[in-house]
Amino acid sequence: MQQPQPFASEGDILVEAEEFDDFGGWTLDSQFDAEMGSPYLLAHGLGVPVADATTTVEVGVSGSYRVWVRAKDWVPAHHPGRFTVSINGERLPVEFGANSQDWSWEDAGLIELAAGSTTLTLTDLTGFDGRCDALYLTTGDAPPPNGAGSDARSWRRRLRGLPDDPVDGGTFDVVVAGGGVTGSAAALAAARLGLTVALIQNRPVLGGNASIEIGLTPRGETGPMVKALSDRADDGDLAALDLLRAEPTVSVFLEHHIFDATCTDGRITSVDARDARSGHESRFHGAMFIDCTGTAILGLYAGAETMFGYESRAEFDEPLAPEQRIESHHGNTLFFRTRESDQPCDFPDVPWAVEVAKDYADLAGQLERPGVDNAPGPVAGPARTPDPGIRRRMLFPATHFWEYGQDLDPYTHAEHIRDHLLRAIYGTFSNVKTLEPDTYANLALDWVAHVPGQGEFHRYKGDYVLTENDIRDHREFTDTVAWNSGAFCLHYPGHERYDFRLRDWKWDTRDQTPFEIPFRCLYSADIDNLMMAGKHISVTHIAGSVTKFMGNGAQHALATATAAKICLQHSTTPRDVGKHHLDELRKTVADLGGSTGNVY
Repeated sequence: MQQPQPFASEGDILVEAEEFDDFGGWTLDSQFDAEMGSPYLLAHGLGVPVADATTTVEVGVSGSYRVWVRAKDWVPAHHPGRFTVSINGERLPVEFGANSQDWSWEDAGLIELAAGSTTLTLTDLTGFDGRCDALYLTTGDAPPPNGAGSDARSWRRRLRGLPDDPVDGGTFDVVVAGGGVTGSAAALAAARLGLTVALIQNRPVLGGNASIEIGLTPRGETGPMVKALSDRADDGDLAALDLLRAEPTVSVFLEHHIFDATCTDGRITSVDARDARSGHESRFHGAMFIDCTGTAILGLYAGAETMFGYESRAEFDEPLAPEQRIESHHGNTLFFRTRESDQPCDFPDVPWAVEVAKDYADLAGQLERPGVDNAPGPVAGPARTPDPGIRRRMLFPATHFWEYGQDLDPYTHAEHIRDHLLRAIYGTFSNVKTLEPDTYANLALDWVAHVPGQGEFHRYKGDYVLTENDIRDHREFTDTVAWNSGAFCLHYPGHERYDFRLRDWKWDTRDQTPFEIPFRCLYSADIDNLMMAGKHISVTHIAGSVTKFMGNGAQHALATATAAKICLQHSTTPRDVGKHHLDELRKTVADLGGSTGNVY
């Protein structure tokens, strides 16, 4: 248990929800810090109210305190996520999450507090994703600043007693951003090459879309290192963290959100990251940087050139590309699982969810368990007889058919995208039970992820942009450093009735033969010490639909980790490595167990 939080001043006490002593049944949700301003506690009970969250704070001076609570009414017309706050057992006279407002501070009135220890309690009323960011107790009159801007963050730092500027987080040979399978592979490879490594991951676990929070299996070109990293324990968690912690030169920073980067003369010198639980900000210095986030976040902060959306057919002469450029992208997906209980179980009325689901009543596309997706699920009513006009491929129970956000900004609308998918799943589940109450009397929601499987973001511009034709024609490159495999996996949104479902899906297996990845696709064209691995390497949208697979990203990671070693040995840049040190790069990648095809 944490120590009672100190008061920031005699009459101002900020209580961040992420610093509560006991979360109870609430879940820490830190994935939207950049857009809403802070991690928060989420009452993700699948329709059953979760256990209370509690904490103790120290009140410095007795007096009359005004209480402010920052919450969100995530479906304003219906208020599904309501909760109350109690102070020393006295419930405040407000239900939070019911004011039809996005993230905002709500005035809960005055309460008399004596100096000394004070207990705060969050009580969930619905089980449907109520959310509390913070409580502010003050003897003053000014309302607290809202939002994620500099003023609000400065105010929070001051009341929490945190410094204005990030503290030194250490200096490393290589800083790896993102702890998915790709980032874990980059960190492990770099460590085995003798480099000091900082792995900065914004989640409490490693693995990204393969992690226990989401649960996909790495596809594409895997190999021994990917298989070792993604080996699962009985609970579904990956072996990645244990493997990395066994490496003496690797420092893993979990739940650290990167929010800035500093560049000097075309090189990144440091990145800043914020600890989700404490709010402490650290500055990590590095000689080389590898972005494995899938979001190109280092490049965006450093000013690197990136690409986004669907390129037109004319831009790269790609057969699968659209005639006109489309400013869209693959969306996000939520995974879920149902189960048959041993007794009847009710589910609350969810008109706010059925608003999104409409009459959809097909729960196919479940995650059976971590590592096993695309599972069938209960179907009810008219959904038992599919529309004869639907392509047979779209009857496959694919998890990724639940997708949303293709036309929204994935950096600033991520919470809305997640919430829309939650409504789709809750509403569909309700429809199944309502349409066939006898058949599905015992049907229960077993698990619904609160973290979405991430879709497509910005891609880097390297010295070469890999295209569909390069892959399809098996173009040979003079600087090949990895091989990838898999099908073109293209998602087409725009279902005429259900906006959370794909309209169509293309799975083009080509000739099922691996293809070459040139090193010029793995480093930034304009930041001298920045490389990338994973879905955001230098590729077109079409090419990226196959290079995106996690196993493929790990092959990029081995090459970039090796290149980082060579850059440090020869005091040079990735571009120069590609020109003058390819044999050394290729041999070392092969020694690490990277995919080699027939190039070496």
